[in-house]
Amino acid sequence: MMPLVHIELIEGRSQDQLKALVKDVTDAIVKDTGAPAEHVHVILNEMQKDRYAVGGVLKSDE
Repeated sequence: MMPLVHIELIEGRSQDQLKALVKDVTDAIVKDTGAPAEHVHVILNEMQKDRYAVGGVLKSDE
């Protein structure tokens, strides 16, 4: 078993925040699936604010 988690984020979080997120997600997967932590893969994709829009408005224009 190899759980694979993709997380899409808008840029701007600190390295410490990203580390905490990855740890918390890994811990939840381990708890809920029984998969060993070393088998849990987490991929973070950070988008630039001018590459993401909601309601037709770029996040960089807010």
